[in-house]
Amino acid sequence: MKRSDIDGGKPFDWGKTSSDYAKFRDIYPKEFYEKAINRGLCVKGQSVLDLGTGTGVLPRNMYCYGADWTGVDASENQIAQAKLLSDGMDISYYAMPAEEIVFPENSFDVITACQCFWYFDHEVLMPKLHRMLKNEGRILLLYMAWLPFEDKIAMESEKTVLKYNPNWSGANEIVRPIYFPPCYNEKFQLMHSEEYPLDVRFTRESWNGRIKACRGIEASLTEDEVSAWEKEHIKMLEEIAPEEFSVRHYGALAELKKLS
Repeated sequence: MKRSDIDGGKPFDWGKTSSDYAKFRDIYPKEFYEKAINRGLCVKGQSVLDLGTGTGVLPRNMYCYGADWTGVDASENQIAQAKLLSDGMDISYYAMPAEEIVFPENSFDVITACQCFWYFDHEVLMPKLHRMLKNEGRILLLYMAWLPFEDKIAMESEKTVLKYNPNWSGANEIVRPIYFPPCYNEKFQLMHSEEYPLDVRFTRESWNGRIKACRGIEASLTEDEVSAWEKEHIKMLEEIAPEEFSVRHYGALAELKKLS
């Protein structure tokens, strides 16, 4: 994928991260999922479509709440990992871009998008989501990010990413509502928006893996660049971070209701 408004137009491919993504990015705390459950979303009796599902983190972790899940992702490598990690779960996965989904009208009670909504072509996607949702169905947008201005380890890690990928646009995150394009106001109503603090536990190994599997490193750099970055990042962690630690994050959600 390549877009001028992301990382200065530097190409990236989530499929390059799939192995590490599967190992190191299943990190959302229970509270993150319970925010959706407390809204009455993604629960038993509902059919849910997860856009940009990646390795199936959302369907796998919310499977226990009883909804019927389907996941789609543009990367075949990500979907392959999702299927492996979902062994024994009745979750359907499809390798296809969100803009090309072709499910029938009124197929889903909820459509979710976690950490991915800004990647889509919304002028194409929005009418499809409206058509596929049942009457008064919901779009649920979910997001979690570390806060570098509130956490020294996060800030120092960002500095290493920017050294190797200066145009990476994932840096300098602050607490803010989830953005959705104005075209959604034509056919959807914002029902709820929320941001809240989270402290997420890591070891040096798991935090290194988390950063490595971000868009700014493994998804976009060469193998040699990734290797050089990793040596520097591990050395930095050994100097400033204990073996186990928490990193300050925030979570966010936005719930949109389909209008008739």
